[in-house]
Amino acid sequence: MKYLFPFGETVRRLVQQDRSPKKVFVLGVYASAVHARWIKDDKLMCEALAVASEPRIFWDGNQKEAAEIISRIDIPEQMGTLEPARTNLNGPSAKVLDNQILAPLGFTRNDAWLCDLLPETRLNYNQINIIHRIYEPLAKLYGLNEVTIPKKTNSFCNKARSEEITSELEESQAETLILLGDIPIIQYLNRVAEVDYKNLQEYVDLYGYGHYSQTAINGKTYNILPLAHPRQIGALGAHSEKWYRLHQEWEDNQR
Repeated sequence: MKYLFPFGETVRRLVQQDRSPKKVFVLGVYASAVHARWIKDDKLMCEALAVASEPRIFWDGNQKEAAEIISRIDIPEQMGTLEPARTNLNGPSAKVLDNQILAPLGFTRNDAWLCDLLPETRLNYNQINIIHRIYEPLAKLYGLNEVTIPKKTNSFCNKARSEEITSELEESQAETLILLGDIPIIQYLNRVAEVDYKNLQEYVDLYGYGHYSQTAINGKTYNILPLAHPRQIGALGAHSEKWYRLHQEWEDNQR
């Protein structure tokens, strides 16, 4: 099904582009989006409105790319203007991944195959609120599209998607699987492997934070490394101080 952002861009699936063999496979939760500042009549309508799919999975928020993507969006003059959101509002998870997960392990982005449980963006509460309050009345007035992106739910990965992810994991030829937070453990690993933990806390209780274990998936044994979600690691808005601190200690020990 075709989903539309505010101002008409189509949601795209974000998947690994470089399909060459990799050393590590990183599994996140769901794809993000390019965010824009929306200004109308010299008034800030929204600090960070999702307006387009990211150019690639775990995009780092490059401002030049953001400006190019946003410049292609056809917005009526009466609706104001769009410009890239502040640098901390585009690609924050990718920066955490590169600098606070891959780098301490001795990997670069070129060593990693990136994947999300759900390869499409979804609307969180803040985005739904701004769309309902501000975008929809103006869209009706000026004949713009309805936003059809589904809202974020607690379910990101079913049996069919799990099989797709396992196929990607095998294609990557990676020997190490990094899981970002509870959800990849709960919705993917617990479905495809027999493990004695159901979430990150149970893993840490058994093995310690940032320590590897080994698990067989579809007949192949992988090094498994569950870590906190980038939101926790980078203290990106509301976050757990416990996971932030544990990851900081782990980073220090990698040096």
